Amino acid sequence: MRILIVGTGRMGAWLCEELCLDHEVAVYDSDPLKMKYFIKVARFLELVEAEAFDPELVINCVPLGLTVDVFKSILSRLRPACILADIASVKTGLAEFYRESGHPFVSSHPMFGPTFANIRELESESAAIISESCEAGKAFFRALYAKLGIRIFEFDFEGHDRMVAYSLATPFASTMVFASCMKKVDTPGTNFKRHMTIAKGLLSEDDRLLTEIMFNPYTIRQLELINSQLSYLTHIIRQRDSEEMTKFLDGLRENIKD
Repeated sequence: MRILIVGTGRMGAWLCEELCLDHEVAVYDSDPLKMKYFIKVARFLELVEAEAFDPELVINCVPLGLTVDVFKSILSRLRPACILADIASVKTGLAEFYRESGHPFVSSHPMFGPTFANIRELESESAAIISESCEAGKAFFRALYAKLGIRIFEFDFEGHDRMVAYSLATPFASTMVFASCMKKVDTPGTNFKRHMTIAKGLLSEDDRLLTEIMFNPYTIRQLELINSQLSYLTHIIRQRDSEEMTKFLDGLRENIKD
């Protein structure tokens, strides 16, 4: 298959590496230096070159805020049968765009960030595929993920963004609050160091990625839940209510048990 990958950040580069041995792959990035070390791929300096390449699949790996604009800039150079694909962490606005594009599409979300995942060993990682995607596109990504041992989940567009608010925005928000309370002191404690490692890993991510996760329309509800539980815990501590604390901790254990 002829595949054009647009955007060669960490996830775009990972896809390029995974696909270039089995497919005819071309890459484009607005920063040519990012394409410097790719092998067995065609490097485009302008998107106009896509027309001659005639891709059968275009995988859009740019930040969410640019996804639709990049698609629109290239649509006129693609045959109608070309499958459009994105790997955005939040799908806001994409369903509407795809309906109007006239192209088959597949929307996916590899749910492993370069900071915390070993891209050489992905057997314990997960990926989401949007159920409204075309069958050919879903089959392509299922085969890719299955080859790598990645667990596959299927959601509709709305269900995906609700899940992301729960599974990503909630721990992200908690880590951000933790980091906001830090002081420049040498602090002992294994649990503290583990939380600090998580915070440093999260904050090494691209600001645009973190922003798109937190600006998910469903994130605010999760933040309201966090605020509610934090207020409840504050009340328990202020009242030094041992019985209520026991009930609170029992509820937490029930929530996280297998």
